Amino acid sequence: MASAPTAPPPPGNLKRIVAASLIGTTIEWYDFFLYGSAAALVFNKLFFPDSDPLVGTLLSFLTYAVGFAARPIGALVFGHYGDRLGRKKLLVLSLLLMGGATFAIGLLPTHATIGSAAPVLLTVLRLVQGFALGGEWGGAVLLVSEHGDARRRGFWASWPQTGAPAGQLLATGVLSLLTAVLSDSAFGSWGWRIPFLLSGVLVIVGLWIRLSVDESPVFKQALAQAEARKSARTAEADAGAEKLPLVSVMRHHWRDVLVAMGARMAENISYYVITAFILVYATTSAGVSKQTALNAVLIASAVHFAVIPGWGALSDRIGRRPVYLLGAAGVGLWMFPFFSLIDTGGFGNLLLAVTVGLVLHGAMYAPQAAFFSEMFATRMRYSGASIGAQFASVAAGAPAPLIATALLDAYGSSTPIALYVIGAAILTLVAVGVAKETRHRDLADVERSAGAEPTAARPADAHTV
Repeated sequence: MASAPTAPPPPGNLKRIVAASLIGTTIEWYDFFLYGSAAALVFNKLFFPDSDPLVGTLLSFLTYAVGFAARPIGALVFGHYGDRLGRKKLLVLSLLLMGGATFAIGLLPTHATIGSAAPVLLTVLRLVQGFALGGEWGGAVLLVSEHGDARRRGFWASWPQTGAPAGQLLATGVLSLLTAVLSDSAFGSWGWRIPFLLSGVLVIVGLWIRLSVDESPVFKQALAQAEARKSARTAEADAGAEKLPLVSVMRHHWRDVLVAMGARMAENISYYVITAFILVYATTSAGVSKQTALNAVLIASAVHFAVIPGWGALSDRIGRRPVYLLGAAGVGLWMFPFFSLIDTGGFGNLLLAVTVGLVLHGAMYAPQAAFFSEMFATRMRYSGASIGAQFASVAAGAPAPLIATALLDAYGSSTPIALYVIGAAILTLVAVGVAKETRHRDLADVERSAGAEPTAARPADAHTV
């Protein structure tokens, strides 16, 4: 028999939860993307000055990729404690870690001051950033997903996803403003530090908002049920029944983890090629100025922010899978026109290339929060969603700018880069194509059925909306 769906929270409360998650994710992504833009523009000269320009950029992107390597560790640690202690506490910790590391980068001495210790310290701080972001994403989207109801979960859960383009918009906007008002020498000397130091102010605002929201009601209910089961069992029986969230995820949801990882391939790789590598390609191969490239990403990020809730709402109407598949196929088909437009060197064509690419990316990114949340039971949802999302980032987003830059250096052409993204799109099409639709699932019902894997994996239509 289908269970009754969880009752939706009061609209005002849900909007406050959405605002808290959105502002927090915006700050976290601002910090993370700021590093990526700085890696493309100035870090090669400040921290790797003994290398030729393209090799310096490769080394700079290598430290950028290190942040992704730490994200699975963050997913494991934050997922474990988030499933045990709650979403809110861990989200506050992730914000503090990310903001502190970003602020410290703004104070970091360069290679000219302390030599080889500079890139080492930069790498350590990047690791802290990656660790924090690995725990941030899962908690933020779950806090919204678990407060909402099944009918509009795709729409509401897509708002924390807009934190990525909002953070990109904020980071690129600040950098664009500084490069416009400062000379190249002033920006390279001290101006690049300003955006990193601003993170301290943003973190204070984010903490104030995050501390004001309540814990997820679905998690509270699941925790109460777990405590009741504990008290009803002997200590020996309980020890055998209560497993670590990671163990439970790999036992009951390993297929869902693989689906999530595959779904992330095209989404992650395309995003970092379109927003990070583009700053290298447009300025070195297409002869576009640094300011022009930043302005194109800035405007396109604003459009990206605007379309994500629309894609999320569409996933509530027609399903998570159709919207996601549309985005994956679209990104793959767009890659050759994308580079052809950039090669013309015109700002209008550059803007069109990046904007269309990000709109298509949004079709994957928007339903992702609800899609991944609906795959896992409550007491293992933070772990499951985070592991699926962040482990994929090591193979996808982490090396994407590095691989793209290496391909450009080796072949002097955009064709291998386009084929690289197309290959990722094919992987995502396969992963999402074999997944089950989840849009009608009630998260509390997923929790009740988690003990029996076949029930948790039933098609969405078996659940009441």
